[in-house]
Order: sequence, then structure tokens, then C-alpha cells
Amino acid sequence: MIQAQAKLSPTVLWLMSIISAVVVANNYYNQPLLAEIAMVFQVSEGEVSRITVLTQLGYAFGLLMIIPLGDKFPRKRLILIDLLFVLAALIWMALAQSFWMLFVASFLIGCSSVIPQLFIPMAADLSSPENRSKNLGLIMSGLLLGILLSRFVGGIVGDLWGWRSIYWIAAGLMVCSWLAIYRLFPEIKPNFKGNYLSLMQSVWHLAKSQPVLQLAAFRGAMGFAALCTIFTTLAFHLEQPPFEVGPTVAGSFGLVGAAGALAAAFVGQLTRRLSVQRIISLSLAIILLSWIFTYFGGETYLGLIIGIILIDLGLQSSHIMNQSDYFSIKTTATSRLNTVYMVSYFIGGSFGSWSAAEAWEYGGWPAVCAVGFLYSLLALLAHLLFAKKLGTAKEKAASGAA
Repeated sequence: MIQAQAKLSPTVLWLMSIISAVVVANNYYNQPLLAEIAMVFQVSEGEVSRITVLTQLGYAFGLLMIIPLGDKFPRKRLILIDLLFVLAALIWMALAQSFWMLFVASFLIGCSSVIPQLFIPMAADLSSPENRSKNLGLIMSGLLLGILLSRFVGGIVGDLWGWRSIYWIAAGLMVCSWLAIYRLFPEIKPNFKGNYLSLMQSVWHLAKSQPVLQLAAFRGAMGFAALCTIFTTLAFHLEQPPFEVGPTVAGSFGLVGAAGALAAAFVGQLTRRLSVQRIISLSLAIILLSWIFTYFGGETYLGLIIGIILIDLGLQSSHIMNQSDYFSIKTTATSRLNTVYMVSYFIGGSFGSWSAAEAWEYGGWPAVCAVGFLYSLLALLAHLLFAKKLGTAKEKAASGAA
């Protein structure tokens, strides 16, 4: 483990964090621009929201089909090849002239922009147990900052030069990322010798046989569904009175949420004083609390700001601890563990986006807040009901092995 830890230099760790941010951002540039895209293509808010849903479904599909390959093929080569597909999908999105082309391009952007989820198991493999949470926290902070800042940048660029321009800029960032990875990244040998079918069967086996992973996946899915609930409909909410503002202001709420993400970067250090399960309990409670501000203060900027800071803080904190929890499972199949968790995570996000769009059409902002609160409550209840039981089982297994 000491030799492996030496390979994860600070340069490579920071590079993972930065590239995670610019790659995952591809999935979220559309959210503050949905109202503008709907106007350009003359479609309803419900129809244009499908772009967000398809992007997240594409991401879940890419996680399922591509991420397990990180255990079978050299990860550096896999990342470089995948970046070329990201580049092609972004160019397609920028050139799309028909609404159906936006659907296809959005799905392909999501499907190919899974590179950060190859970085995370790589960092887990190369980290010592005492540094794992801290290193994962740095990469996850980059990931979440990319999600949040993409909304801010996408909104500004959309206001200045139109919605297509952000995808051309994103394509240029992918070229820079490809060159940085080619020159600076280490190569890691694969640890799986079977064929692709047996690889996918092993993913399913992990999903069925690891209750710690199952609980982490459910918590992550419900937490991300809650976050997507608010950001899918925020641009529509801000278009209406009393706000009546456009993409720049809607996107700036991503910058607000970045404060919560930055604070959560230090959550790994709390494991010296609190257990992982206690930190997860507090994080999920914060997500639940955020909806009080979002609902009761939803007609004011202050209420929305506090609510979004809290939900981002809670989600990022629980996400880091979820990954620290299931990466403690004794197996070399780290990419496949991450596949199960992240596929669940983004399926949850796609349900959050879909249900938020339906709730908006049915009952406006109060209905959206009710849906988000329900997702948050399900995550906390599942944790409170099952985490302690799983912890006791793990302790018994450890004492039996000793």
C-alpha cells in the first residue's frame, strides 16, 4: 500500500479533481438554459425538461456499461478513448438543428461523461486507508463544484452568446483535458482477466450480495434525486414573479451551492471524531432541513440561497461518506463497486428531474418542494432503519474472522 500511495502524487490528485469538474459539467450546462432552449425550439417546459432526464439516464447507462471496464482495461487508455466520444457528443449538441437531435446528443453527452467515476476507484486504490476519505473528498469536491459552477457558467455564457456557445467552450476544455491526461497520468494495470459478460455478471453479483453497498446506493440515489428536483425547475421558478429573471441569475445559484460543496470537502477530517454512520445521519438531516427554507422562503432570494447551500452541503457530505463506506469492502473490484453505486445515484437523479418536471406542471413550486422533501425523507429513514443493523453485522463478521 505504501508503494501504491507514492504513485498518487499531489499533481495527479489535483488533476483528477479539476478534470472531474470540467467533464461532469457537460451534463449540467443545459439546466439554466432550458427556458431559452424551449423558446428557440418552441416547445413546452415539460418537453424541454426531458433533455435533463435523458442526460442523466445517459450518464447512468455509461456508468453501467463503461465504468466496469476500468477493472479490465488500462484506465489511462480507457479515459483517453472516452474523452474523444465526449468531444464528438458536445460538437453534435452545439450543431443540433432539430429538437430530436438535442435528445440524442444529451443522452450521448451523459453516456460518455463518466470519466470522473474512473478517477474515484483509481484514487481509492492508490490511497492508504487513513488518506482515502481525504483524497476522495478532494475529487468529489471537484466533481460537485463542476456540477454547481456549470450552471453558473452556462447561464452567463447563454445570456451573452446564446445557448450553443457553452458547448463549443466545453469541447475546447475536453481537448485540454485529453492532453493533460496523456502527458501526466500514471497507468494502472487491470485486475480482471475474464470476458465482458463475466465482468458484467460480477457487477450484478456485487449489487445482490453487498448490503453495505445496497444501502449506500439507495441513500445516494434519494439524495441526488432531491438535488435534481430543485435544479431542474429552478429556472422556471425564477422566470415567474416575484423574481422574473433569466439564465444568468438561475445559473448563479450553482455558485451559491458551491459554498456548501467547499465546506463538505473537509468532511473526511471529521472521521477522526465521528463515525461514518453518524456523519451520514447528520448529512441526510441537513438535506431534509434544507426544504424548510426552500418551501417557506421560496419566494425570496434569501430562502432559496440558504436552502441550496444546505442541500449541497448535505449531499456532498453524505456522498463522500457513502463512498468511504462501500470502498471499505474487502475486494479488488473497486470500479465495479463504484458502478453499482453511481448507476443507482444517477437513476435517482433522473427520477428526481422527471418527477420535478411533472410536479411543476401539476402544482408549481410547492409541489416541487413536496417531491424533494419526500426523497430526502426516504434517504434518512432508510439509513436510520438499516445502518446500525449492518454495522452490527460487520462487527460480528470482523470478530469472527479474528
